[in-house]
Amino acid sequence: MRAHLGDQLVIEGPATGAPRRDGEIVGLHHEDGTPPYDVRWSDTQEVTLLFPGPDAHIKHLGHEPGTDTGAGTPPPGDIGRRVATERERRGLSREETARRARMAPDYLAYLEEHPGDPSPATLIRLAAALGTSVQALRGGGVDLPPGQGMALLHPQLWDLGPEECRALLSTHGVGRVAVTTPEGPAVVPVNYEVVDGAIAFRTAPGSVPAAAVGSEIAFEVDHVDEAMSRGWSVLAVGPAQAVTEPDEVRRLTERAHTAPWAGGEREMWVAIQPARLTGRRITPAEQ
Repeated sequence: MRAHLGDQLVIEGPATGAPRRDGEIVGLHHEDGTPPYDVRWSDTQEVTLLFPGPDAHIKHLGHEPGTDTGAGTPPPGDIGRRVATERERRGLSREETARRARMAPDYLAYLEEHPGDPSPATLIRLAAALGTSVQALRGGGVDLPPGQGMALLHPQLWDLGPEECRALLSTHGVGRVAVTTPEGPAVVPVNYEVVDGAIAFRTAPGSVPAAAVGSEIAFEVDHVDEAMSRGWSVLAVGPAQAVTEPDEVRRLTERAHTAPWAGGEREMWVAIQPARLTGRRITPAEQ
């Protein structure tokens, strides 16, 4: 029998229909994952040292076949990243956080460094130790506008060079077009591509994005990492023109990574030739 931190240990009842007991493995005593284990029982929340018998088996949570990416240690899950960020933001060591949450420091390290699905009781204790909520650790605010989390303790704002701006733009996805309409300024999101240095998006004639044609406009793309309170933005300014040459329209359509999310008939391609590229990035001061 071998286990990982965070796995579930289940002890079946001795007879059919008899109750079973289960708990979370929060401590290992051997590097190869063999018994004994420190187990936090789900019914009492007590931690005991256990030498499993023949009626016990391990449920390898987060370690099932096929979950290994083949790239060594898998990246941390969202819960682990949020726990680590909150801990660092409050200036707490793993040892102090583990003490407050009544768990083994090794188990906390595992949660922060690997994908995992900690029990509700574990999340409740972690949330209390970090002065936050279970909902926040689970990402319950993902439907809220980004940027409502706490700022980093020591943020650093960096200006990005043109090459890095081009590299970030080239990831394609969703950007925002700022245009002037008869009703006034407007900013609308569009799915976009970058082809031969030009920013291209599809829209419909007469739509707000179509008002970009024939004028100098601004196009912005950004990324916000809510869990880590960091992000970047890139602003491109330049003239926008309708793409009318059939071969060029066909080439753009064939190279498009996705159809416009808004749906409908959006076959008008607009291309922006950036004359100015600027960008900024927020990171921890030590990076």
